[in-house]
Amino acid sequence: QVQLVESGGGLVQAGGSLRLSCVSSGSIFSINAMGWYRQAPGKERELVAIFRSGGRTNYADSVKGRFTISRDNAKNTVYLQMNSLKPEDTAVYYCRQITNWGSDYWGQGTQVTVSS
Repeated sequence: QVQLVESGGGLVQAGGSLRLSCVSSGSIFSINAMGWYRQAPGKERELVAIFRSGGRTNYADSVKGRFTISRDNAKNTVYLQMNSLKPEDTAVYYCRQITNWGSDYWGQGTQVTVSS
């Protein structure tokens, strides 16, 4: 069983920055995909940014140029650097990991609130 622990959320003014971290209890080398999703009140959960097998990275159009996903393999950690935050970025942000054998894990979520 893999556990994902997110941190780094909080309250920030529009235009500010936050960095989210997600630490995986499993080996990052057994991962098929790992990244970030978010869910705003009354909306469906959506992809924000994700690493996929083969080195591919995908971003939601709404965050391209503002958010950057990165990882530290030695620490089994994935980060999400969020710059130029907007009120519409307000959501609970979830880390997700899909292993090479198809297991799918989610973190507990971390709240990001952007004030105008």
